[in-house]
Amino acid sequence: MTLTDEDRSLLLRLLATPTAGPLEVGEAGPPPRLWEAQRDYAHAAERIGFRVVRHAPAEPADLAAPGVPATVRAAAADPDFLTCQPSLVLRLGPDTVPHERTVMFNVHLDTVAGGPPVSFDGEVFHGRGAIDAKGSAVALLAAVRSARERSTSLGRDSAVIVQAVAGEEGGAMGVLGTRPLVERGHIGRLNVFCEPTSGRFLTRCTASMTARVSVRGDDAIDDRPHAGHNASVLLGFLAQRMGRALDGHARDGAVCVAGLHTGTLHNRVYGTGDLLLNLSYADAGSGRTLEAAVTGALDTALTEFADSFADTALFARTATDARRLTRLDWPKRGLPVLDDRDRWGHDLLRRAGVPDWPADEPAFTCDAIWMAGIPDTCTVVLGPGDLAADGAHGDDERARLSDLDGFADTVARLLTSFTDETNGHQ
Repeated sequence: MTLTDEDRSLLLRLLATPTAGPLEVGEAGPPPRLWEAQRDYAHAAERIGFRVVRHAPAEPADLAAPGVPATVRAAAADPDFLTCQPSLVLRLGPDTVPHERTVMFNVHLDTVAGGPPVSFDGEVFHGRGAIDAKGSAVALLAAVRSARERSTSLGRDSAVIVQAVAGEEGGAMGVLGTRPLVERGHIGRLNVFCEPTSGRFLTRCTASMTARVSVRGDDAIDDRPHAGHNASVLLGFLAQRMGRALDGHARDGAVCVAGLHTGTLHNRVYGTGDLLLNLSYADAGSGRTLEAAVTGALDTALTEFADSFADTALFARTATDARRLTRLDWPKRGLPVLDDRDRWGHDLLRRAGVPDWPADEPAFTCDAIWMAGIPDTCTVVLGPGDLAADGAHGDDERARLSDLDGFADTVARLLTSFTDETNGHQ
């Protein structure tokens, strides 16, 4: 099937509507136009038969739950933080259709900041969100439209829910978008999270945690650099040693030695700074092992630093006080992972012609983690394109029309198979 001219116009409008959230653009950045983008999307969905059942931001109480990243809690002190990040829930079919005959699709309309100019040359869409994940959102509507033409039962005897959420990007981890909607029951027997998987269904999702190594010492000026604590040298040393020590754990998940910041002036010794590490894990046990590894790596690195710099003229004070000045905390941890084992759902996907994600290919993190452990559900990740090959989060993000068309056809087949099977037609 092929996206219509209206579908393509909708995608171009969505790409041109900036939806990067406050965690991406910062306090001084422009507020996201998510209300506008979601209304545009809802109007297109209504022409297929969907109706809006919820269009609102999360409640402040939603961010009091365990697992909310510290950055989100801090940002939510500004009441506008939640207000400008609504999530949309659409439903096709009456409320009387039971859970076991309902499919839920989750697609995020927020993006990371930046991106290439919006364009379409007849074959490829360019723009922030093209592949992650506004392209999927539009292709999804085309799929539902096609599936309704194939099966009159869809939207009558079986239902479709679409979550078009905020708060997937920027490290929010779905706590202000997907998680509240899941907890409010906007889910189905089959739940599909639309992320780039090259058209293969993925049954696993990692979670991530953020470790922060902080140094809080005394500054100094360039005329007397030895008089202060040099957080730049200390944190640089810790970054190298901890990165080397944690390298072995990269086989089980991503280990990212991320931001290191002390200051920007050339004539000052900064006594204060932070080092961030972002770490993913595939199961709770691996997460605990990784936490212990970070703690152990820091302890060893601090000992090495004290020994290596004790006899230096510039850094002796820093070496003596290093352990007292350094603190490890976790702005984000304790998030669940997805490991779906629902045989019925997996067999349904295969019968609809959807291939499996290879068992030896690493999974990635997305909002599907919030479906972990929910009984009588099957949850998978499925979408067009490839995160790396299609430049997701980069300056050349793009989506091929052929990939979006292929995804729409895949979802249409899946919906038809689901409707036929759950209504006893097979």
